[in-house]
Amino acid sequence: MNRTLVVLLLTAVLSGCAASSPELRPYTADETRELALEALNRRGLSFDEYHAKKAELLGTAQKNTAFDEHGQMSAEQVVQQPGRSS
Repeated sequence: MNRTLVVLLLTAVLSGCAASSPELRPYTADETRELALEALNRRGLSFDEYHAKKAELLGTAQKNTAFDEHGQMSAEQVVQQPGRSS
């Protein structure tokens, strides 16, 4: 009788563990942004469209600092790198 009681108790405990589902919770802002970026990677957009959408998702303005106001880079422009002398 003691053995039967142990088997029934063990069966009840194991079936209770299997029936429980994980707790549902809403996504955080970081998780939502990460999911949106992953979906953006899968869309197959052109380079310019991709970076425009990515900047929109991240909330950053795209600015090319290596180019002048006309979108052209000067070959004569000197760029100083820290720790190097020209």
